[in-house]
Amino acid sequence: MVLGVHDEDKVRTLTFRRPEAANSFSEELYRATAAALDAAAADDGVSVVVLTGEGKVFSAGTDLKEMAAIAQAVASGDATPDTGKGFQILMDAVVNFPKPLLAAVNGPGIGLGLTILPHCDLVLIAEGAKLSAPFTTMGVAPEAASSYLLPRYLGPQKANLVLLWGHPLTAEEAVEAGLALRTCPREKVLAETLELARELATKPLPSLLATKRVITEAHRDAVLAARAREDAAFSELLKG
Repeated sequence: MVLGVHDEDKVRTLTFRRPEAANSFSEELYRATAAALDAAAADDGVSVVVLTGEGKVFSAGTDLKEMAAIAQAVASGDATPDTGKGFQILMDAVVNFPKPLLAAVNGPGIGLGLTILPHCDLVLIAEGAKLSAPFTTMGVAPEAASSYLLPRYLGPQKANLVLLWGHPLTAEEAVEAGLALRTCPREKVLAETLELARELATKPLPSLLATKRVITEAHRDAVLAARAREDAAFSELLKG
């Protein structure tokens, strides 16, 4: 199984389980994570969800080998309308997730391993972990509304350095920018995140839902607009 699902004390932990591929997102993992988030959203027995990676890497983002195969299938006309839609399906689930979403960043986060973090309500990150968005190196455009969200957290200059140049962020820089709450030793990051999650899960669920809603609604339209711009730019670059 590419995704581990564990429930305890109203906390659901979703673990990316592709350590042989640095927990990169295949179509299967995109869709499994989205389905697990949708299920957690509908489950009154779940108040909080925690994302983490198996092993020493949080996530290396999109599986590039599979992405190339999908692009070839699209170019040759062999793709179905649903081919390669896993990323959008996951991001819809993340953006619309109504409950507290936490991340235990247990190691490097690349691509989506970074850009998913602004959508999380609390993030703990392992000491020494680095985050990067090498989109221009790959010849593609930003994703997951990072063109809007990263400038909000990092400021325009540092965000441009991250998005245009691919400059990595250290764990300490992520905390300083407010992208993460604090650093932890790698072996403790999940335990400390789960401790926060369990404390949150003791709160009344309707209050958690209402509070997250009023926080996220202020930026929802901007996030959706940024995703649409990014998707259009990504598609144009792939055609070129």
